[in-house]
Amino acid sequence: MSTTQKSYSWVGAVLSLLGAVLFSTKAVFVKLAYQYEVDSISLLTLRMVFSLPFFIALACWSVHRNPSKLKTIRKSLLPLIVLGLCGFYIASFLDLEGLRFIDASLERVILFIYPTLVVLLSYLWYGETINRRQLAAIVITYIGILCAFGGNISAQQDSAIILGTCFVLGSALSYGIYLVGSQSMLTRLDALTYNSLSMTVATLAILFHQVVITRSNMFGFETPVYIYGVLIALISTVLPSFMIMEGIHRIGAASSSIIGTVGPVSTIALAYLLLEERMNLAQAIGSMVVIAGVLLLVLTRHRKIPSTETS
Repeated sequence: MSTTQKSYSWVGAVLSLLGAVLFSTKAVFVKLAYQYEVDSISLLTLRMVFSLPFFIALACWSVHRNPSKLKTIRKSLLPLIVLGLCGFYIASFLDLEGLRFIDASLERVILFIYPTLVVLLSYLWYGETINRRQLAAIVITYIGILCAFGGNISAQQDSAIILGTCFVLGSALSYGIYLVGSQSMLTRLDALTYNSLSMTVATLAILFHQVVITRSNMFGFETPVYIYGVLIALISTVLPSFMIMEGIHRIGAASSSIIGTVGPVSTIALAYLLLEERMNLAQAIGSMVVIAGVLLLVLTRHRKIPSTETS
C-alpha cells in the first residue's frame, strides 16, 4: 500500500471513530434535556427541524448533479416513505421514550443489538441462512443484554426499567427493518440521496405528529432545551452522518462497522462523566459481552450489515 493510500485509509478510520463517538452523545444530550420538562416528540421535532436544512441541501445537490435520479425517486417513493418512517421516525421516537425510563448507558447497549436483528430479519425476509458462528454471536449478545438488564433492576424501579427496555428494543427492531429494507433501495439510489430523502420523510412525519397529535407549544420551553436540540441535531446527527459516510467510502463498511463498536463504550464513559451514571459489575460485564457478540457478528457477516447509526 502506498503512502497516499495509507493516509487515505487512516483518515477514513479516524472519521469512522469520530462519527461513532459523536453519534453516542445523543443519549447524553437527551437525558440532559429531559431535566427541563420537555416531552420526547417535541425534543425529536427540534432535533429533526434543526437537521433538516442540511439534508435537504444535500439531497438537492445530489439530484442537481444527476437529474436522472428524479425518475428513480418517483418509482421508489412508497418504499422510501415506509423505510424513512421506520428508520428515523418510529425508531427515534421509541428510543427517546425509552430514555425517560432507563440510563443512557443501558439504552446504548440495548440499541446496539440491531445487527443481530438485521440477521434475523434477513433470514425471515430474504431467506438468508444463519450459520453457527452467527447464531453463537446472537446468543452471546442476548446473554449480555440480560446481564446488563438484570444489573439495572431494583425493587423500586423494575417496572420502569422493563418499560424503557421495551421501548428501546422496539427502536432497535424498527431500525433493523429500515436497514434490511435499505439493502434493495441502495441498488436504486446512492447512499447520499437515500439517507437525505429518508431523513426528510421522517421529519415531515414528526412535524405532522407534533402539529396534529401532540399540539404542544414548541416556543414555550426553557432556553437549554433549544440548545440541546441544536446540539443533538448538529453534533449527534448531521456531523456524524457525514463522517460515517466518508469513512465507509474510504475504508469500507466492514472496517467502519468494527470501529463503530466503540459507540456503547463512549456512551458509558460520557454518561459517567456528564450524567454521573454508575455501572455495577453486572452492567459492566453485560455491556462487554454485548459488544463482543456484536463484534463477532460484524466480523462474520460484515457485508450484510450497514455500519451507520441514526436513532
